[in-house]
Amino acid sequence: MASQVEAAYHAAVEDLRDLEYPMLKDSIYLDHAASTPSPKSLMDAFAAEMTSTLYGNPHSASWPSQLSATRIDDVRLSLLGFFNADPAEYDLVFVANATAGVKLVVEAMRSLPNGYVYAYHQACHTSLVGAREDARSSTCLDDSGVQSWLDGVDPFDTAPQAPSARLFSFSAQSHMDGRRYPLSWPRDLQDRTEAASPRLYTLLDAASLGATSQLHLGSPVFAADFTLLSLYKIFGFPELGVIIIRRSAEPERWHVRKTQSLHERLEDGTLPFQSIMAIDAALKVHKKLFGSMNNIAAHTSYLAIKLRDGLRSLRHGNGRPVCVMYNATAEDREGQGIGPVVSFNIVNGAGGWVSLAEFEKLAILRNMHVRTGGLCCPGGIASTLGLEPWELKRNLSAGYRCGTESDIMTGKPHGVIRASLGAMSIASDVDSFTEFVREFFVEGTPPPPDINLDRSTKARNSRTLRVKAMTVYPIKSCGGFVIPPGLRWGVRAEGLAWDREWCLVHRGSGQALSQKRYPNMALLRPVLDLERGIMRVVFHGPSQESKHPYVEIPLSANPALSHDKSRQMAPRVCGEQVYAQAYVSNEMNDFFANALGVPCVLARLQKHQRVAVLRSIPGSFPDVPSPPDSDSEQQQQTRILLSNESPILLVHSSSVDALNYDIKSRGGDAVAESTFRANIIVESLPGGLGEPAYSEDTWSRIRIGDEDFKLLGACRRCQMVCVDQVTAERRQEPLTTLAKTRRFDSKVYFGAHMRHEPGDEGHGPPSLPPTIEVGEPVLVYDGHYQ
Repeated sequence: MASQVEAAYHAAVEDLRDLEYPMLKDSIYLDHAASTPSPKSLMDAFAAEMTSTLYGNPHSASWPSQLSATRIDDVRLSLLGFFNADPAEYDLVFVANATAGVKLVVEAMRSLPNGYVYAYHQACHTSLVGAREDARSSTCLDDSGVQSWLDGVDPFDTAPQAPSARLFSFSAQSHMDGRRYPLSWPRDLQDRTEAASPRLYTLLDAASLGATSQLHLGSPVFAADFTLLSLYKIFGFPELGVIIIRRSAEPERWHVRKTQSLHERLEDGTLPFQSIMAIDAALKVHKKLFGSMNNIAAHTSYLAIKLRDGLRSLRHGNGRPVCVMYNATAEDREGQGIGPVVSFNIVNGAGGWVSLAEFEKLAILRNMHVRTGGLCCPGGIASTLGLEPWELKRNLSAGYRCGTESDIMTGKPHGVIRASLGAMSIASDVDSFTEFVREFFVEGTPPPPDINLDRSTKARNSRTLRVKAMTVYPIKSCGGFVIPPGLRWGVRAEGLAWDREWCLVHRGSGQALSQKRYPNMALLRPVLDLERGIMRVVFHGPSQESKHPYVEIPLSANPALSHDKSRQMAPRVCGEQVYAQAYVSNEMNDFFANALGVPCVLARLQKHQRVAVLRSIPGSFPDVPSPPDSDSEQQQQTRILLSNESPILLVHSSSVDALNYDIKSRGGDAVAESTFRANIIVESLPGGLGEPAYSEDTWSRIRIGDEDFKLLGACRRCQMVCVDQVTAERRQEPLTTLAKTRRFDSKVYFGAHMRHEPGDEGHGPPSLPPTIEVGEPVLVYDGHYQ
């Protein structure tokens, strides 16, 4: 239990949060290690100084320039004092970030006559792991490996020519799980280093530890030569890093000397002097708000213990724990303790792992700031999750990367959920997060059966359904074009005609735009005028700079409208590289860029149109469309534009009704059928029994009119369904209710994927391609055709 003094401090932080961190309003903030918000008073103080004092380039002799030089020296000295580093023993070098500090050390080491050999602890951040690429040889050490070194077993292989130096790197506090490692390692290793051996240098990553704990470089046990720190993780602003160098590490001639000052020889060009001025304000505001790093350490430690205890207490109805915790106890670390970082995974009632991707979708929906994945700590992840080297290599070959949807392979997770507490985290964050996990992931009864139920081979001979609506989405992630009744529409194995043939591509990143990031794309609504051969796109929202209310795009593949092949684009859609021709028309591109406020261009996905078909059938199919906007794990043999999707998305109207009933019973507002961006919506015939809600989960095949379709499995849903397709506003439904009622195997499903099956004999006229239309009857099969 917290003392009265501690309780008062926690309450003060809660009051402080409302005043100093307005950007965190309605947020659950448990991601201090990845993004530290700036306090309002710091930004106000910095703005006041920048608007009242003129600072110049410190290399000039003018008064503003000399003022900058003086202030930089003062800030440098203040920072050394903040970390209890004696200026006589240490110098401080400003760098862009902690990783830039690693690069600075590596550049110095590799320039030595015989290079260097490298050892690093397995809990190191990837930036420290990367230093092995420039070393003559390298080795990764776990705790026992470091202890063996301390016991006299040299980890470096003997070489014909001795290196000029040896370098050992480790983290003071793991970025993955908060484990802390002895700061005495550098001193102990140096005490055991033979005089004839190449000099041993030590590089300490203190970015995680220094964010919430006091760092004492003046301690007699502290002997690291290079110490890395991220100032934004401590203060929130500015985005700078520092490397504190022990002056005794300087004897090597790493470069041509410029001055007698160590930091001047290592800092290139003009320093970001205005950002450095912000550090002075940051130090003052930080002290005013929090008092000392010891206060922050006590506050975050209390919150971390509260969170760990809360997560450990969660149990499913069958008694199984909900969370698998990865943080060691303080006793396990032999007195080193653990920082305010809580790492875990979630398992369902049957013991199966919950997908990190699904967890993150719900966390984003509830405005939870946490991080999932490998956390830039490959060694820590591998050792914690028991991933063998052969598993890592196989997963890499299979295409697994940090942040991809396939985050559970071979029965093991490949990342963790990390909650990291900071100075501005509060007790209600912890309580809300624990309740969030309880609400969505605690099962009171055994989990429902998998939706891929055994399918009967019996066909249903009564026609009980019909096509209610058909929609195509010509520009991926934009609004849809509702196909009018009475118009027969082309369909092939690849999907419906004109569906997702275009996309909008960010000019800088080359990434195809999506409603997940730009919800206003829903307000870009196309109309296909097949008689005139154009697509008219109207933006139904406030444009940034509107010169034209709409834009017209020819349906014909006119090469004059796009770049030639030498200017071909290779945008990325859902992580998959595709090929497209970008339009050269400034009028077209400016329309989309001004509507969304995003620098983008319109691009047409590559295809080979069959002109004869286009002339004979309105709405006939352009050869290579893009699939629906949804998350699907289906891997199909049929090659379509995005290999992890399907050609057609179907939704059953009764399922939408059932979902809306559940939403309203929980106090929410019903959602429209357009929410799910289906290509085909089916409904029960008037007066008929129809098909029950969610029966599409068990369908094997259906026939629409004279055309046959194969069901490919359920559609995995993401937070994109929470974008209102009429207003483009974000909301929590329907994903909140879907996650409670339609989650199977840790994934949320709604609707079904399918593709056209031409069949051996065909049912329509042989001279025309297959078509379907609104109102046609739908025959459902449970298995093979009769």
